[in-house]
Amino acid sequence: MTDNYKGWHEPLSYALLGYRTTARTSTGATPYLLVYATEAVIPAEVEIPSLRMIREAELDNAEWVQARYEQLALIDEKRMVVVCHDQLYRQRMARAFNKRVKTRLFQIGQIVLKRIFPYKVEYKGKFDPNWQGPYVVRKVLSGRAVVLREMDGQEWPKPITSDAIKRYYA
Repeated sequence: MTDNYKGWHEPLSYALLGYRTTARTSTGATPYLLVYATEAVIPAEVEIPSLRMIREAELDNAEWVQARYEQLALIDEKRMVVVCHDQLYRQRMARAFNKRVKTRLFQIGQIVLKRIFPYKVEYKGKFDPNWQGPYVVRKVLSGRAVVLREMDGQEWPKPITSDAIKRYYA
């Protein structure tokens, strides 16, 4: 690499080539293949021809055009394979995540604490508590959402997800 930071852009094209020609786990294909419907010819293949380069070099123009047309006709099939692979990958990731998730079930009248998120107005700083309350569960909605009520009877304006609340033990 370089000793100073002024020449960072020079190796950038090599890094991008490596990124675009590496198969992704989620799709099972390279980004270059998905865009251009063919694998990239890396610079090493130009100097030391691979079997693919030798095969394409021996084709005349009409055969090359026909082969390229067939490749373009198969692009939709390749993309559908990638979409199926992506859906299976997402299912595997969701299954792995959901194994560790503990569902929190709340009943009406239960006393809970509400999490204070750093991007909300109630957030005062990193040394203040992360939970506020207590609140009373007024209504349990579908989709793991609950409507809260403060202890003095004032109702919380919006429903909140059950991931952002926890049970309060007095």
